[in-house]
Amino acid sequence: MERFYMEKAFVTILKVLSWLLLISLFVFTLYPVIYTLLGSLKTNAELTLGKSILPEDPQWVNYIKAFKDANFFQYGLNSLIVSSATMAIAVLTSSLSGYVLARYKFAGKKLMLSTYQAMMFVTIGPVALYPIMNMLSKIGMEKSMLSLILVLTGGQITNVFLVMGFVQRLPRELDEAATIDGCSIFRVYGQIILPLTKPILGVVALFTFRNTWNDYITSLILTMSNRKLTTLTVAVVQLKYSVWAAAEWHIMLAGASLAIIPVLSVYIFTNKQFMSGLMEGAVKG
Repeated sequence: MERFYMEKAFVTILKVLSWLLLISLFVFTLYPVIYTLLGSLKTNAELTLGKSILPEDPQWVNYIKAFKDANFFQYGLNSLIVSSATMAIAVLTSSLSGYVLARYKFAGKKLMLSTYQAMMFVTIGPVALYPIMNMLSKIGMEKSMLSLILVLTGGQITNVFLVMGFVQRLPRELDEAATIDGCSIFRVYGQIILPLTKPILGVVALFTFRNTWNDYITSLILTMSNRKLTTLTVAVVQLKYSVWAAAEWHIMLAGASLAIIPVLSVYIFTNKQFMSGLMEGAVKG
């Protein structure tokens, strides 16, 4: 009997600790968003003094100023074009690579997978921007939106593994039956595999769109020579610098709040598909 109560107490403690961990994660995740939204309604002096998290007198004019100063329509359109194009390329390349790695054997496959797995934990980051810019300059693409799209597409290692894990769960008999019927590898991919991998491709699309939309350093460097290509995230950060040489944090937070809306809207409408695809793709890889 004593052992029973000890086990029951242990389970209760684990449940309490689990709930405390979840609540902590929830607070740490949600706090920056709440701080941004509430800070965007304050004056700059009120925000920097930090007396209260709630605004004394909501300054809705901050949003109007941020919308105009950030040239929201033009730079927002740039971000939409870059993010959508990057997402499309990422979905295409990762789905093709994941399909081939999951279904076919070829020389060097094990070495390739080992290299991919090792590179998943290596982040070069801004270090690679100089050689990339140098290369783009030599081929005359430093002022092109296409160059920004290709650089932001980058490596799709994580996405490839997600798709590969998903494809490995699909019966091979589907491929074999289609091949017997005379389908080529591309027809099997396009008509059999691609429709069945829509859940995980939705995850890849959302991850890529979000990461591209929120990118700052790469977009800043690659659009310095052509300001017309500036993305919304770069424009929002630049709102901090006013003509009076004073940091206008309240305007930047208002711009950031506006910039969150597109990505948040996409996630809200695709939440169920996103979670379903993420869980299914992570089961085996």
